[in-house]
Amino acid sequence: MKGFAPSLQQLGKISNDKLHLLIGPVLILMILAMMVLPLPPFVLDMLFTFNIALALMVLLVSMFAEKPLDFAAFPAVLLFTTLLRLSLNVASTRIVLMEGHQGGDAAGKVIESFGQFLVGGNFAVGLVVFLILVIINFMVITKGAGRIAEVGARFMLDAMPGKQMAIDADLNAGLIGEEDARKRRAEVAQEADFYGSMDGASKFVRGDAIAGLVIMVVNILGGLLIGTMQHDMSFGDAGRTYVLLAIGDGLVAQIPALVISTAAGVTVSRVNTDQDVGQQMVSQLFVNPRVMVLAACVIGLLGMVPGMPNFVFLMFTGILLFLAWRMHQKQKQVALDVTEDSAPIAQFESPEASWNDVQLVDTLGMEVGHRLISLVDERQQGELLGRIKSVRKKFAQEVGFLPPVVHIRDNLELTPNTYFITLKGGEVGRAEIYPDKWLAINPGQVTGTVQGIETKDPAFGLEAVWIDAAEREHAQIYGYTVVDASTVVATHLNHLLQRFSPELLGRQEVQQLVDKLAKESKELVEDVVPKCVSLAVLQRILQNLLDEEVSIRDMRTIFDTLAEFEGQQADAHELTAQIRIALGRAITQKWFGGARELHVIGLDVRLEQVLMQALNNGGALEPGLAATLQQQAQRALEQQEAMGEPPVLVVQHSLRPLLAHFLRRQLRFLVVMSQAEIPDDRTLKITALIGENR
Repeated sequence: MKGFAPSLQQLGKISNDKLHLLIGPVLILMILAMMVLPLPPFVLDMLFTFNIALALMVLLVSMFAEKPLDFAAFPAVLLFTTLLRLSLNVASTRIVLMEGHQGGDAAGKVIESFGQFLVGGNFAVGLVVFLILVIINFMVITKGAGRIAEVGARFMLDAMPGKQMAIDADLNAGLIGEEDARKRRAEVAQEADFYGSMDGASKFVRGDAIAGLVIMVVNILGGLLIGTMQHDMSFGDAGRTYVLLAIGDGLVAQIPALVISTAAGVTVSRVNTDQDVGQQMVSQLFVNPRVMVLAACVIGLLGMVPGMPNFVFLMFTGILLFLAWRMHQKQKQVALDVTEDSAPIAQFESPEASWNDVQLVDTLGMEVGHRLISLVDERQQGELLGRIKSVRKKFAQEVGFLPPVVHIRDNLELTPNTYFITLKGGEVGRAEIYPDKWLAINPGQVTGTVQGIETKDPAFGLEAVWIDAAEREHAQIYGYTVVDASTVVATHLNHLLQRFSPELLGRQEVQQLVDKLAKESKELVEDVVPKCVSLAVLQRILQNLLDEEVSIRDMRTIFDTLAEFEGQQADAHELTAQIRIALGRAITQKWFGGARELHVIGLDVRLEQVLMQALNNGGALEPGLAATLQQQAQRALEQQEAMGEPPVLVVQHSLRPLLAHFLRRQLRFLVVMSQAEIPDDRTLKITALIGENR
């Protein structure tokens, strides 16, 4: 018995889950049953009331949703509610035609009340009201919502490639993780599915409005024929009885349909913000006191015209003036609070200078103009600080050490939209950005142009345009990569961190790497530092690796290689070359991925012999040879990039340090690898040659 209660609870849980799965099929079967089986008036009253309550719930949910995907089930709900109304129309038509001769309540109290109370029992008024509701639903709300859904679906599908590229750009820049990127891609796909579904679902509502009109005509004609021919009623009595019942039936179906149509219009016409529709209207409609004053003046003038309802007009004039005065007072108070917060602090007598006044230079710093302060102010929902944290985290995971903290301060001497990044007190990057605009970067294959402020991407120098938020969708459709100002700064910082990583690796960072490895391999660390190399030599080796974009994450392999040279005299460059061989598989993986055949740049045999002679003579190159080598390397690099291949030059192991030092001074993106660094299971294919025409 002790295990019976938990088992029963588990069974209840399973049954509850299965019940949720059965709701949809059961609902469809009930709707189909209502079309076939006759229903008593009381059940019909309950279903009509449920239909009205359901329509109100759908409208309220659409009003309180902050974005369309918050009510992603709306297209399916629209289909179910439409089927429910049609099935109720069929059931009510059956009972009206079969039992209508018995009196007004023969088809249920709900139909009777809608036919008597709402239109006062006057079938002419009822017909007019019903036709007006049908016209409003069919010609205004449904048509407008359908058009918005159609245009939204088309623009959403056109913008999908640009949005996917923006997500990939954020992921590559380290601004978001894999999980966030996967979630954002799913949201983009869901938005496209939602607008596409809404485009089709809006046709249900239009068809429902037409069906309601046809059903009412059928009810009136069928009621007149049945009343006069089967129940021996006079034409006038049959008309009064069946027309009122048909009008009540039509109204009780059209009012929920009108509510559902309004909900569809609200859902597709809203703009994505952090507010629901009511908050948007209040916060944007009642925000400017001058608008309220002008509206009050116009209403007041109309209220003074003889023959107008003066009291009503003047009452609204007073209400508008009161609201304008309240908003003006609120804005004055906000301005006063800002002034008090920014008031200068009282000056006190300056104390004597001390060592506390000595400010050490920040390893990494950023100074911003006053218009960019909002980007780094969390109170103003600035996103840049969070982006910088993500950049530092991604750098640490990929490169192998934690970069210094970026110290940010404002600089009133800068132009308002300018920032610059410093490394050990020296400027390494500067750009001008616009916080209220978006940067549309031309990746080289755009299909159109956008209007804005032309500039260059500060990280990679690509052609770009600062555009307004309204142009964002068009730019993505044309193939631009569109990012916000915070992303531009974070990408620029990430690029500079990669470029100047050797200078960021100081003695303290090296010691922390050694300590971290010592926690796992204490004996290995003790055998290498300081027996084989000193901490200073280890720092130089790691900086040499970083200078050629080699990750130092595999510290175990680096120390294992250094341990082999215990007792031998070797400088940092020789040790770096040996470590590169040990890390060859990781280096190859970075530039070529899992490809078995590596497409690389090679050296002509005769040029290789000349360089070997120069290396044996001390490593000095003749000026003419140096210039020719630089030019041909530039052409080979351009040819390699045009084919979409990695910019990798593979040479003999002994030539690699010489060529890497010489060529990378001008060709920063060129990667020089030795043949000894290529794993045995990879094959080389020369796709560009240096020195072929020499």
